[in-house]
Amino acid sequence: MTRRDLLRMIGITAGSAVMYQAMAGMGAIKTPPKRAATKLEGSVHGTSVLILGAGLAGMVAAYELRKAGYKVQVLEYNARAGGRNWTLRGGDSYTELGGETQHCQFDQGQYFNPGPWRIPYHHTALLGYCRELGVQLEPFVQVNYNALVQATGYFDGKPQRFRTVKSDYHGHVAELLAKATSQGSLDKEVSKEDKEILLESLRYWGGLTKDFRYTMGPQSGDRRGYAKEAGGGLNAKPEYSQPMQLHDLLASNVWQNLIVDGAYEYQTSLMQPVGGMDMIGKAFVREVGQVIRYNAKVTNIEQDDRGVTVTYQDTLKPGAPQVAKADWCLCTIPLSILSQIPIQVGAPMAAAISAVPYLASSKVGLQFKRRFWEEDETIYGGISYTDSPLGMLSYPSHGFGGTKGVLLGSYTFGMQAFEWTALSAAERVRKAVEYGQQLHPAYSREFENGMAVGWHRAPFTLGCFGLWSDEARKDHYDNLCQVDGRIALAGEHASYLPAWQEGAVLSSLDAIERLHARVRAGSRA
Repeated sequence: MTRRDLLRMIGITAGSAVMYQAMAGMGAIKTPPKRAATKLEGSVHGTSVLILGAGLAGMVAAYELRKAGYKVQVLEYNARAGGRNWTLRGGDSYTELGGETQHCQFDQGQYFNPGPWRIPYHHTALLGYCRELGVQLEPFVQVNYNALVQATGYFDGKPQRFRTVKSDYHGHVAELLAKATSQGSLDKEVSKEDKEILLESLRYWGGLTKDFRYTMGPQSGDRRGYAKEAGGGLNAKPEYSQPMQLHDLLASNVWQNLIVDGAYEYQTSLMQPVGGMDMIGKAFVREVGQVIRYNAKVTNIEQDDRGVTVTYQDTLKPGAPQVAKADWCLCTIPLSILSQIPIQVGAPMAAAISAVPYLASSKVGLQFKRRFWEEDETIYGGISYTDSPLGMLSYPSHGFGGTKGVLLGSYTFGMQAFEWTALSAAERVRKAVEYGQQLHPAYSREFENGMAVGWHRAPFTLGCFGLWSDEARKDHYDNLCQVDGRIALAGEHASYLPAWQEGAVLSSLDAIERLHARVRAGSRA
């Protein structure tokens, strides 16, 4: 049996998490090494760089270029820095396309991250800046085995615990594979010795009985939980719970949610900044805020062999266009916006800018009077999944044991997101409470207020992230990442980590290193 065959069998039966661990153990993959510190060495003689956009890509570039001696100016469309690195708190206002304005009423200390909300452990560049800039981190609970999975029309309409779905699915699959192994179906694939080990591992992994059955009892109860928990004193003995039928698990499609703890991006540990994701953006602002010009709407980008000229308008004081000039330009404006701005670049880069659509996405944040998910249902952090229009909802990974809390009450993509944002913001919030009631009976009586953000209606990005296809990457990605004359692009769209802040950071570092090489080559010419 080849190593590939074995890994494939492990992946099919045990899931990608176990397969990943097996690959790591075999040396087939390695944890990505920590990225070396960026070194922009050599004198730059006061060379100037104009950065368009004060999201993470723009501020990383400003931070590193200033340290290297460049003269830096940043133009930012919003009245704040951070871009999609954004947190809503009480007192904030947000106006989306169409003109509807929401005023956040969250209590002090409560917040909602409309954009990125978690950082995987292997995003070492971003984590490195958190360490360097003093951004305090705390655990983000991605997988909670006590969270819920809901499938309309199944299980008597009741949401199921993630642990019961996972345990029952693994148990039934382990029983089937054990039967196939015992009947000799795998004799050609594994040796007699490996067959015995495989059967024992299936019994252990799937919670099977000694005769390799998955049924109600101590083995399954130890994984899926109990109908009556163990206690102390009289009547303390636990009562076993009844596993679900394999047919119901398969027909309901709840198994689709089981991959979440195995996907590389979501494997523990994940983290979040204490106090909100925008603590990262605010840390960068402390370093480079003095070179950022806010409320600057870029309307034209030109270049020649001497430098770059950018025309922009002050959105607070509309009037005559203003001009910013520099020797070089790093543009981090999302392609969904940049494709609508005249930019003087060659045909290959221009085609690349226009080749990438952006994914629609919608989020709803809901504040509740009390943390009923903790008090009533012992759910501390994590994500619940539903086939209702909510998509998913997530419980805060901070403030455990407190009073009030803000849930991510809905998170959707694509057509589901378009359906949500066809509604007013207030109606989105109302619908999120209505559908959430199907998972948590306390929803409606504990709800206080909420905020809704549809990313394809956000004026500064018009989408959640760049949605590359394999064909588009093949034809346009390298052209997008070139230095075109005196202009380079950066952002998550210029990475193989779409939607992640790590992609924005790494693309920015790569772009400024190549810009710096151009500058140094010119100074030596």
